[in-house]
Amino acid sequence: MHFDKKGNNPALAVSYFVKGLKLLASKGLRQFLWIPVLINFLLYGIVFVWCYYYLGAFIDQMIPTWLHWLRWLLLPLFFTSFFIMAFFTFTLLANLLAAPFYGRLAAKTMAVINGQQSTNPEPPVLKVILAECNRAGYFAIRAIPLLIISIIPGLNLVAPVLWALFGAWGMALEYMAYPMENAGVLFKDQKRLLKNIRLGALSFGGIAALGLTVPFLNIFVAPAAVIGATMYFYDIKTEA
Repeated sequence: MHFDKKGNNPALAVSYFVKGLKLLASKGLRQFLWIPVLINFLLYGIVFVWCYYYLGAFIDQMIPTWLHWLRWLLLPLFFTSFFIMAFFTFTLLANLLAAPFYGRLAAKTMAVINGQQSTNPEPPVLKVILAECNRAGYFAIRAIPLLIISIIPGLNLVAPVLWALFGAWGMALEYMAYPMENAGVLFKDQKRLLKNIRLGALSFGGIAALGLTVPFLNIFVAPAAVIGATMYFYDIKTEA
């Protein structure tokens, strides 16, 4: 399996995320949204409360006394880095809990847009959860260097940019995984395929990651991204 080069077009990638948002109201998909939306509502509510009440004090403790004169510069940089990190962590947790439902949502999406029954069998729940844990491990290993960079004075100036790129790539891997797993594509091949359309993947993952930071909208972003990723995947995949 390969991806058509048109999949590397950022505008095309973003357009599929928008299509995913529009299809949320589709009658055939509504029944697959309630539990993921409830999970997202609870977890993102928790992270917003934590950021509002505790993140500022936590960041203050991370700034050494001898650098307090630079607090005006370091505080927004630290806040951005830890805000992205917190949302990325909670998103992975939310997706782990909702993974079985997202696999079904991806399968049903194709049935809805084709006007027929789904031709792809839904993978077993245990297999879906194991795949989600595998991705979480992949992300965790790569997040450690970013965490270190985020607390090193000087280097932490580039941390927000690195976290943003990491978040965009992570969200692309996360949401494109569901239709690819339904098609029998394993994680190793998922990474290979997305690297071949890296710009498009980063654009899709970036708009999804950005949406996750918007209150209220973020509880619908994940299912919309699954729907959009499914249409994106089936439009650009080729067996040639």
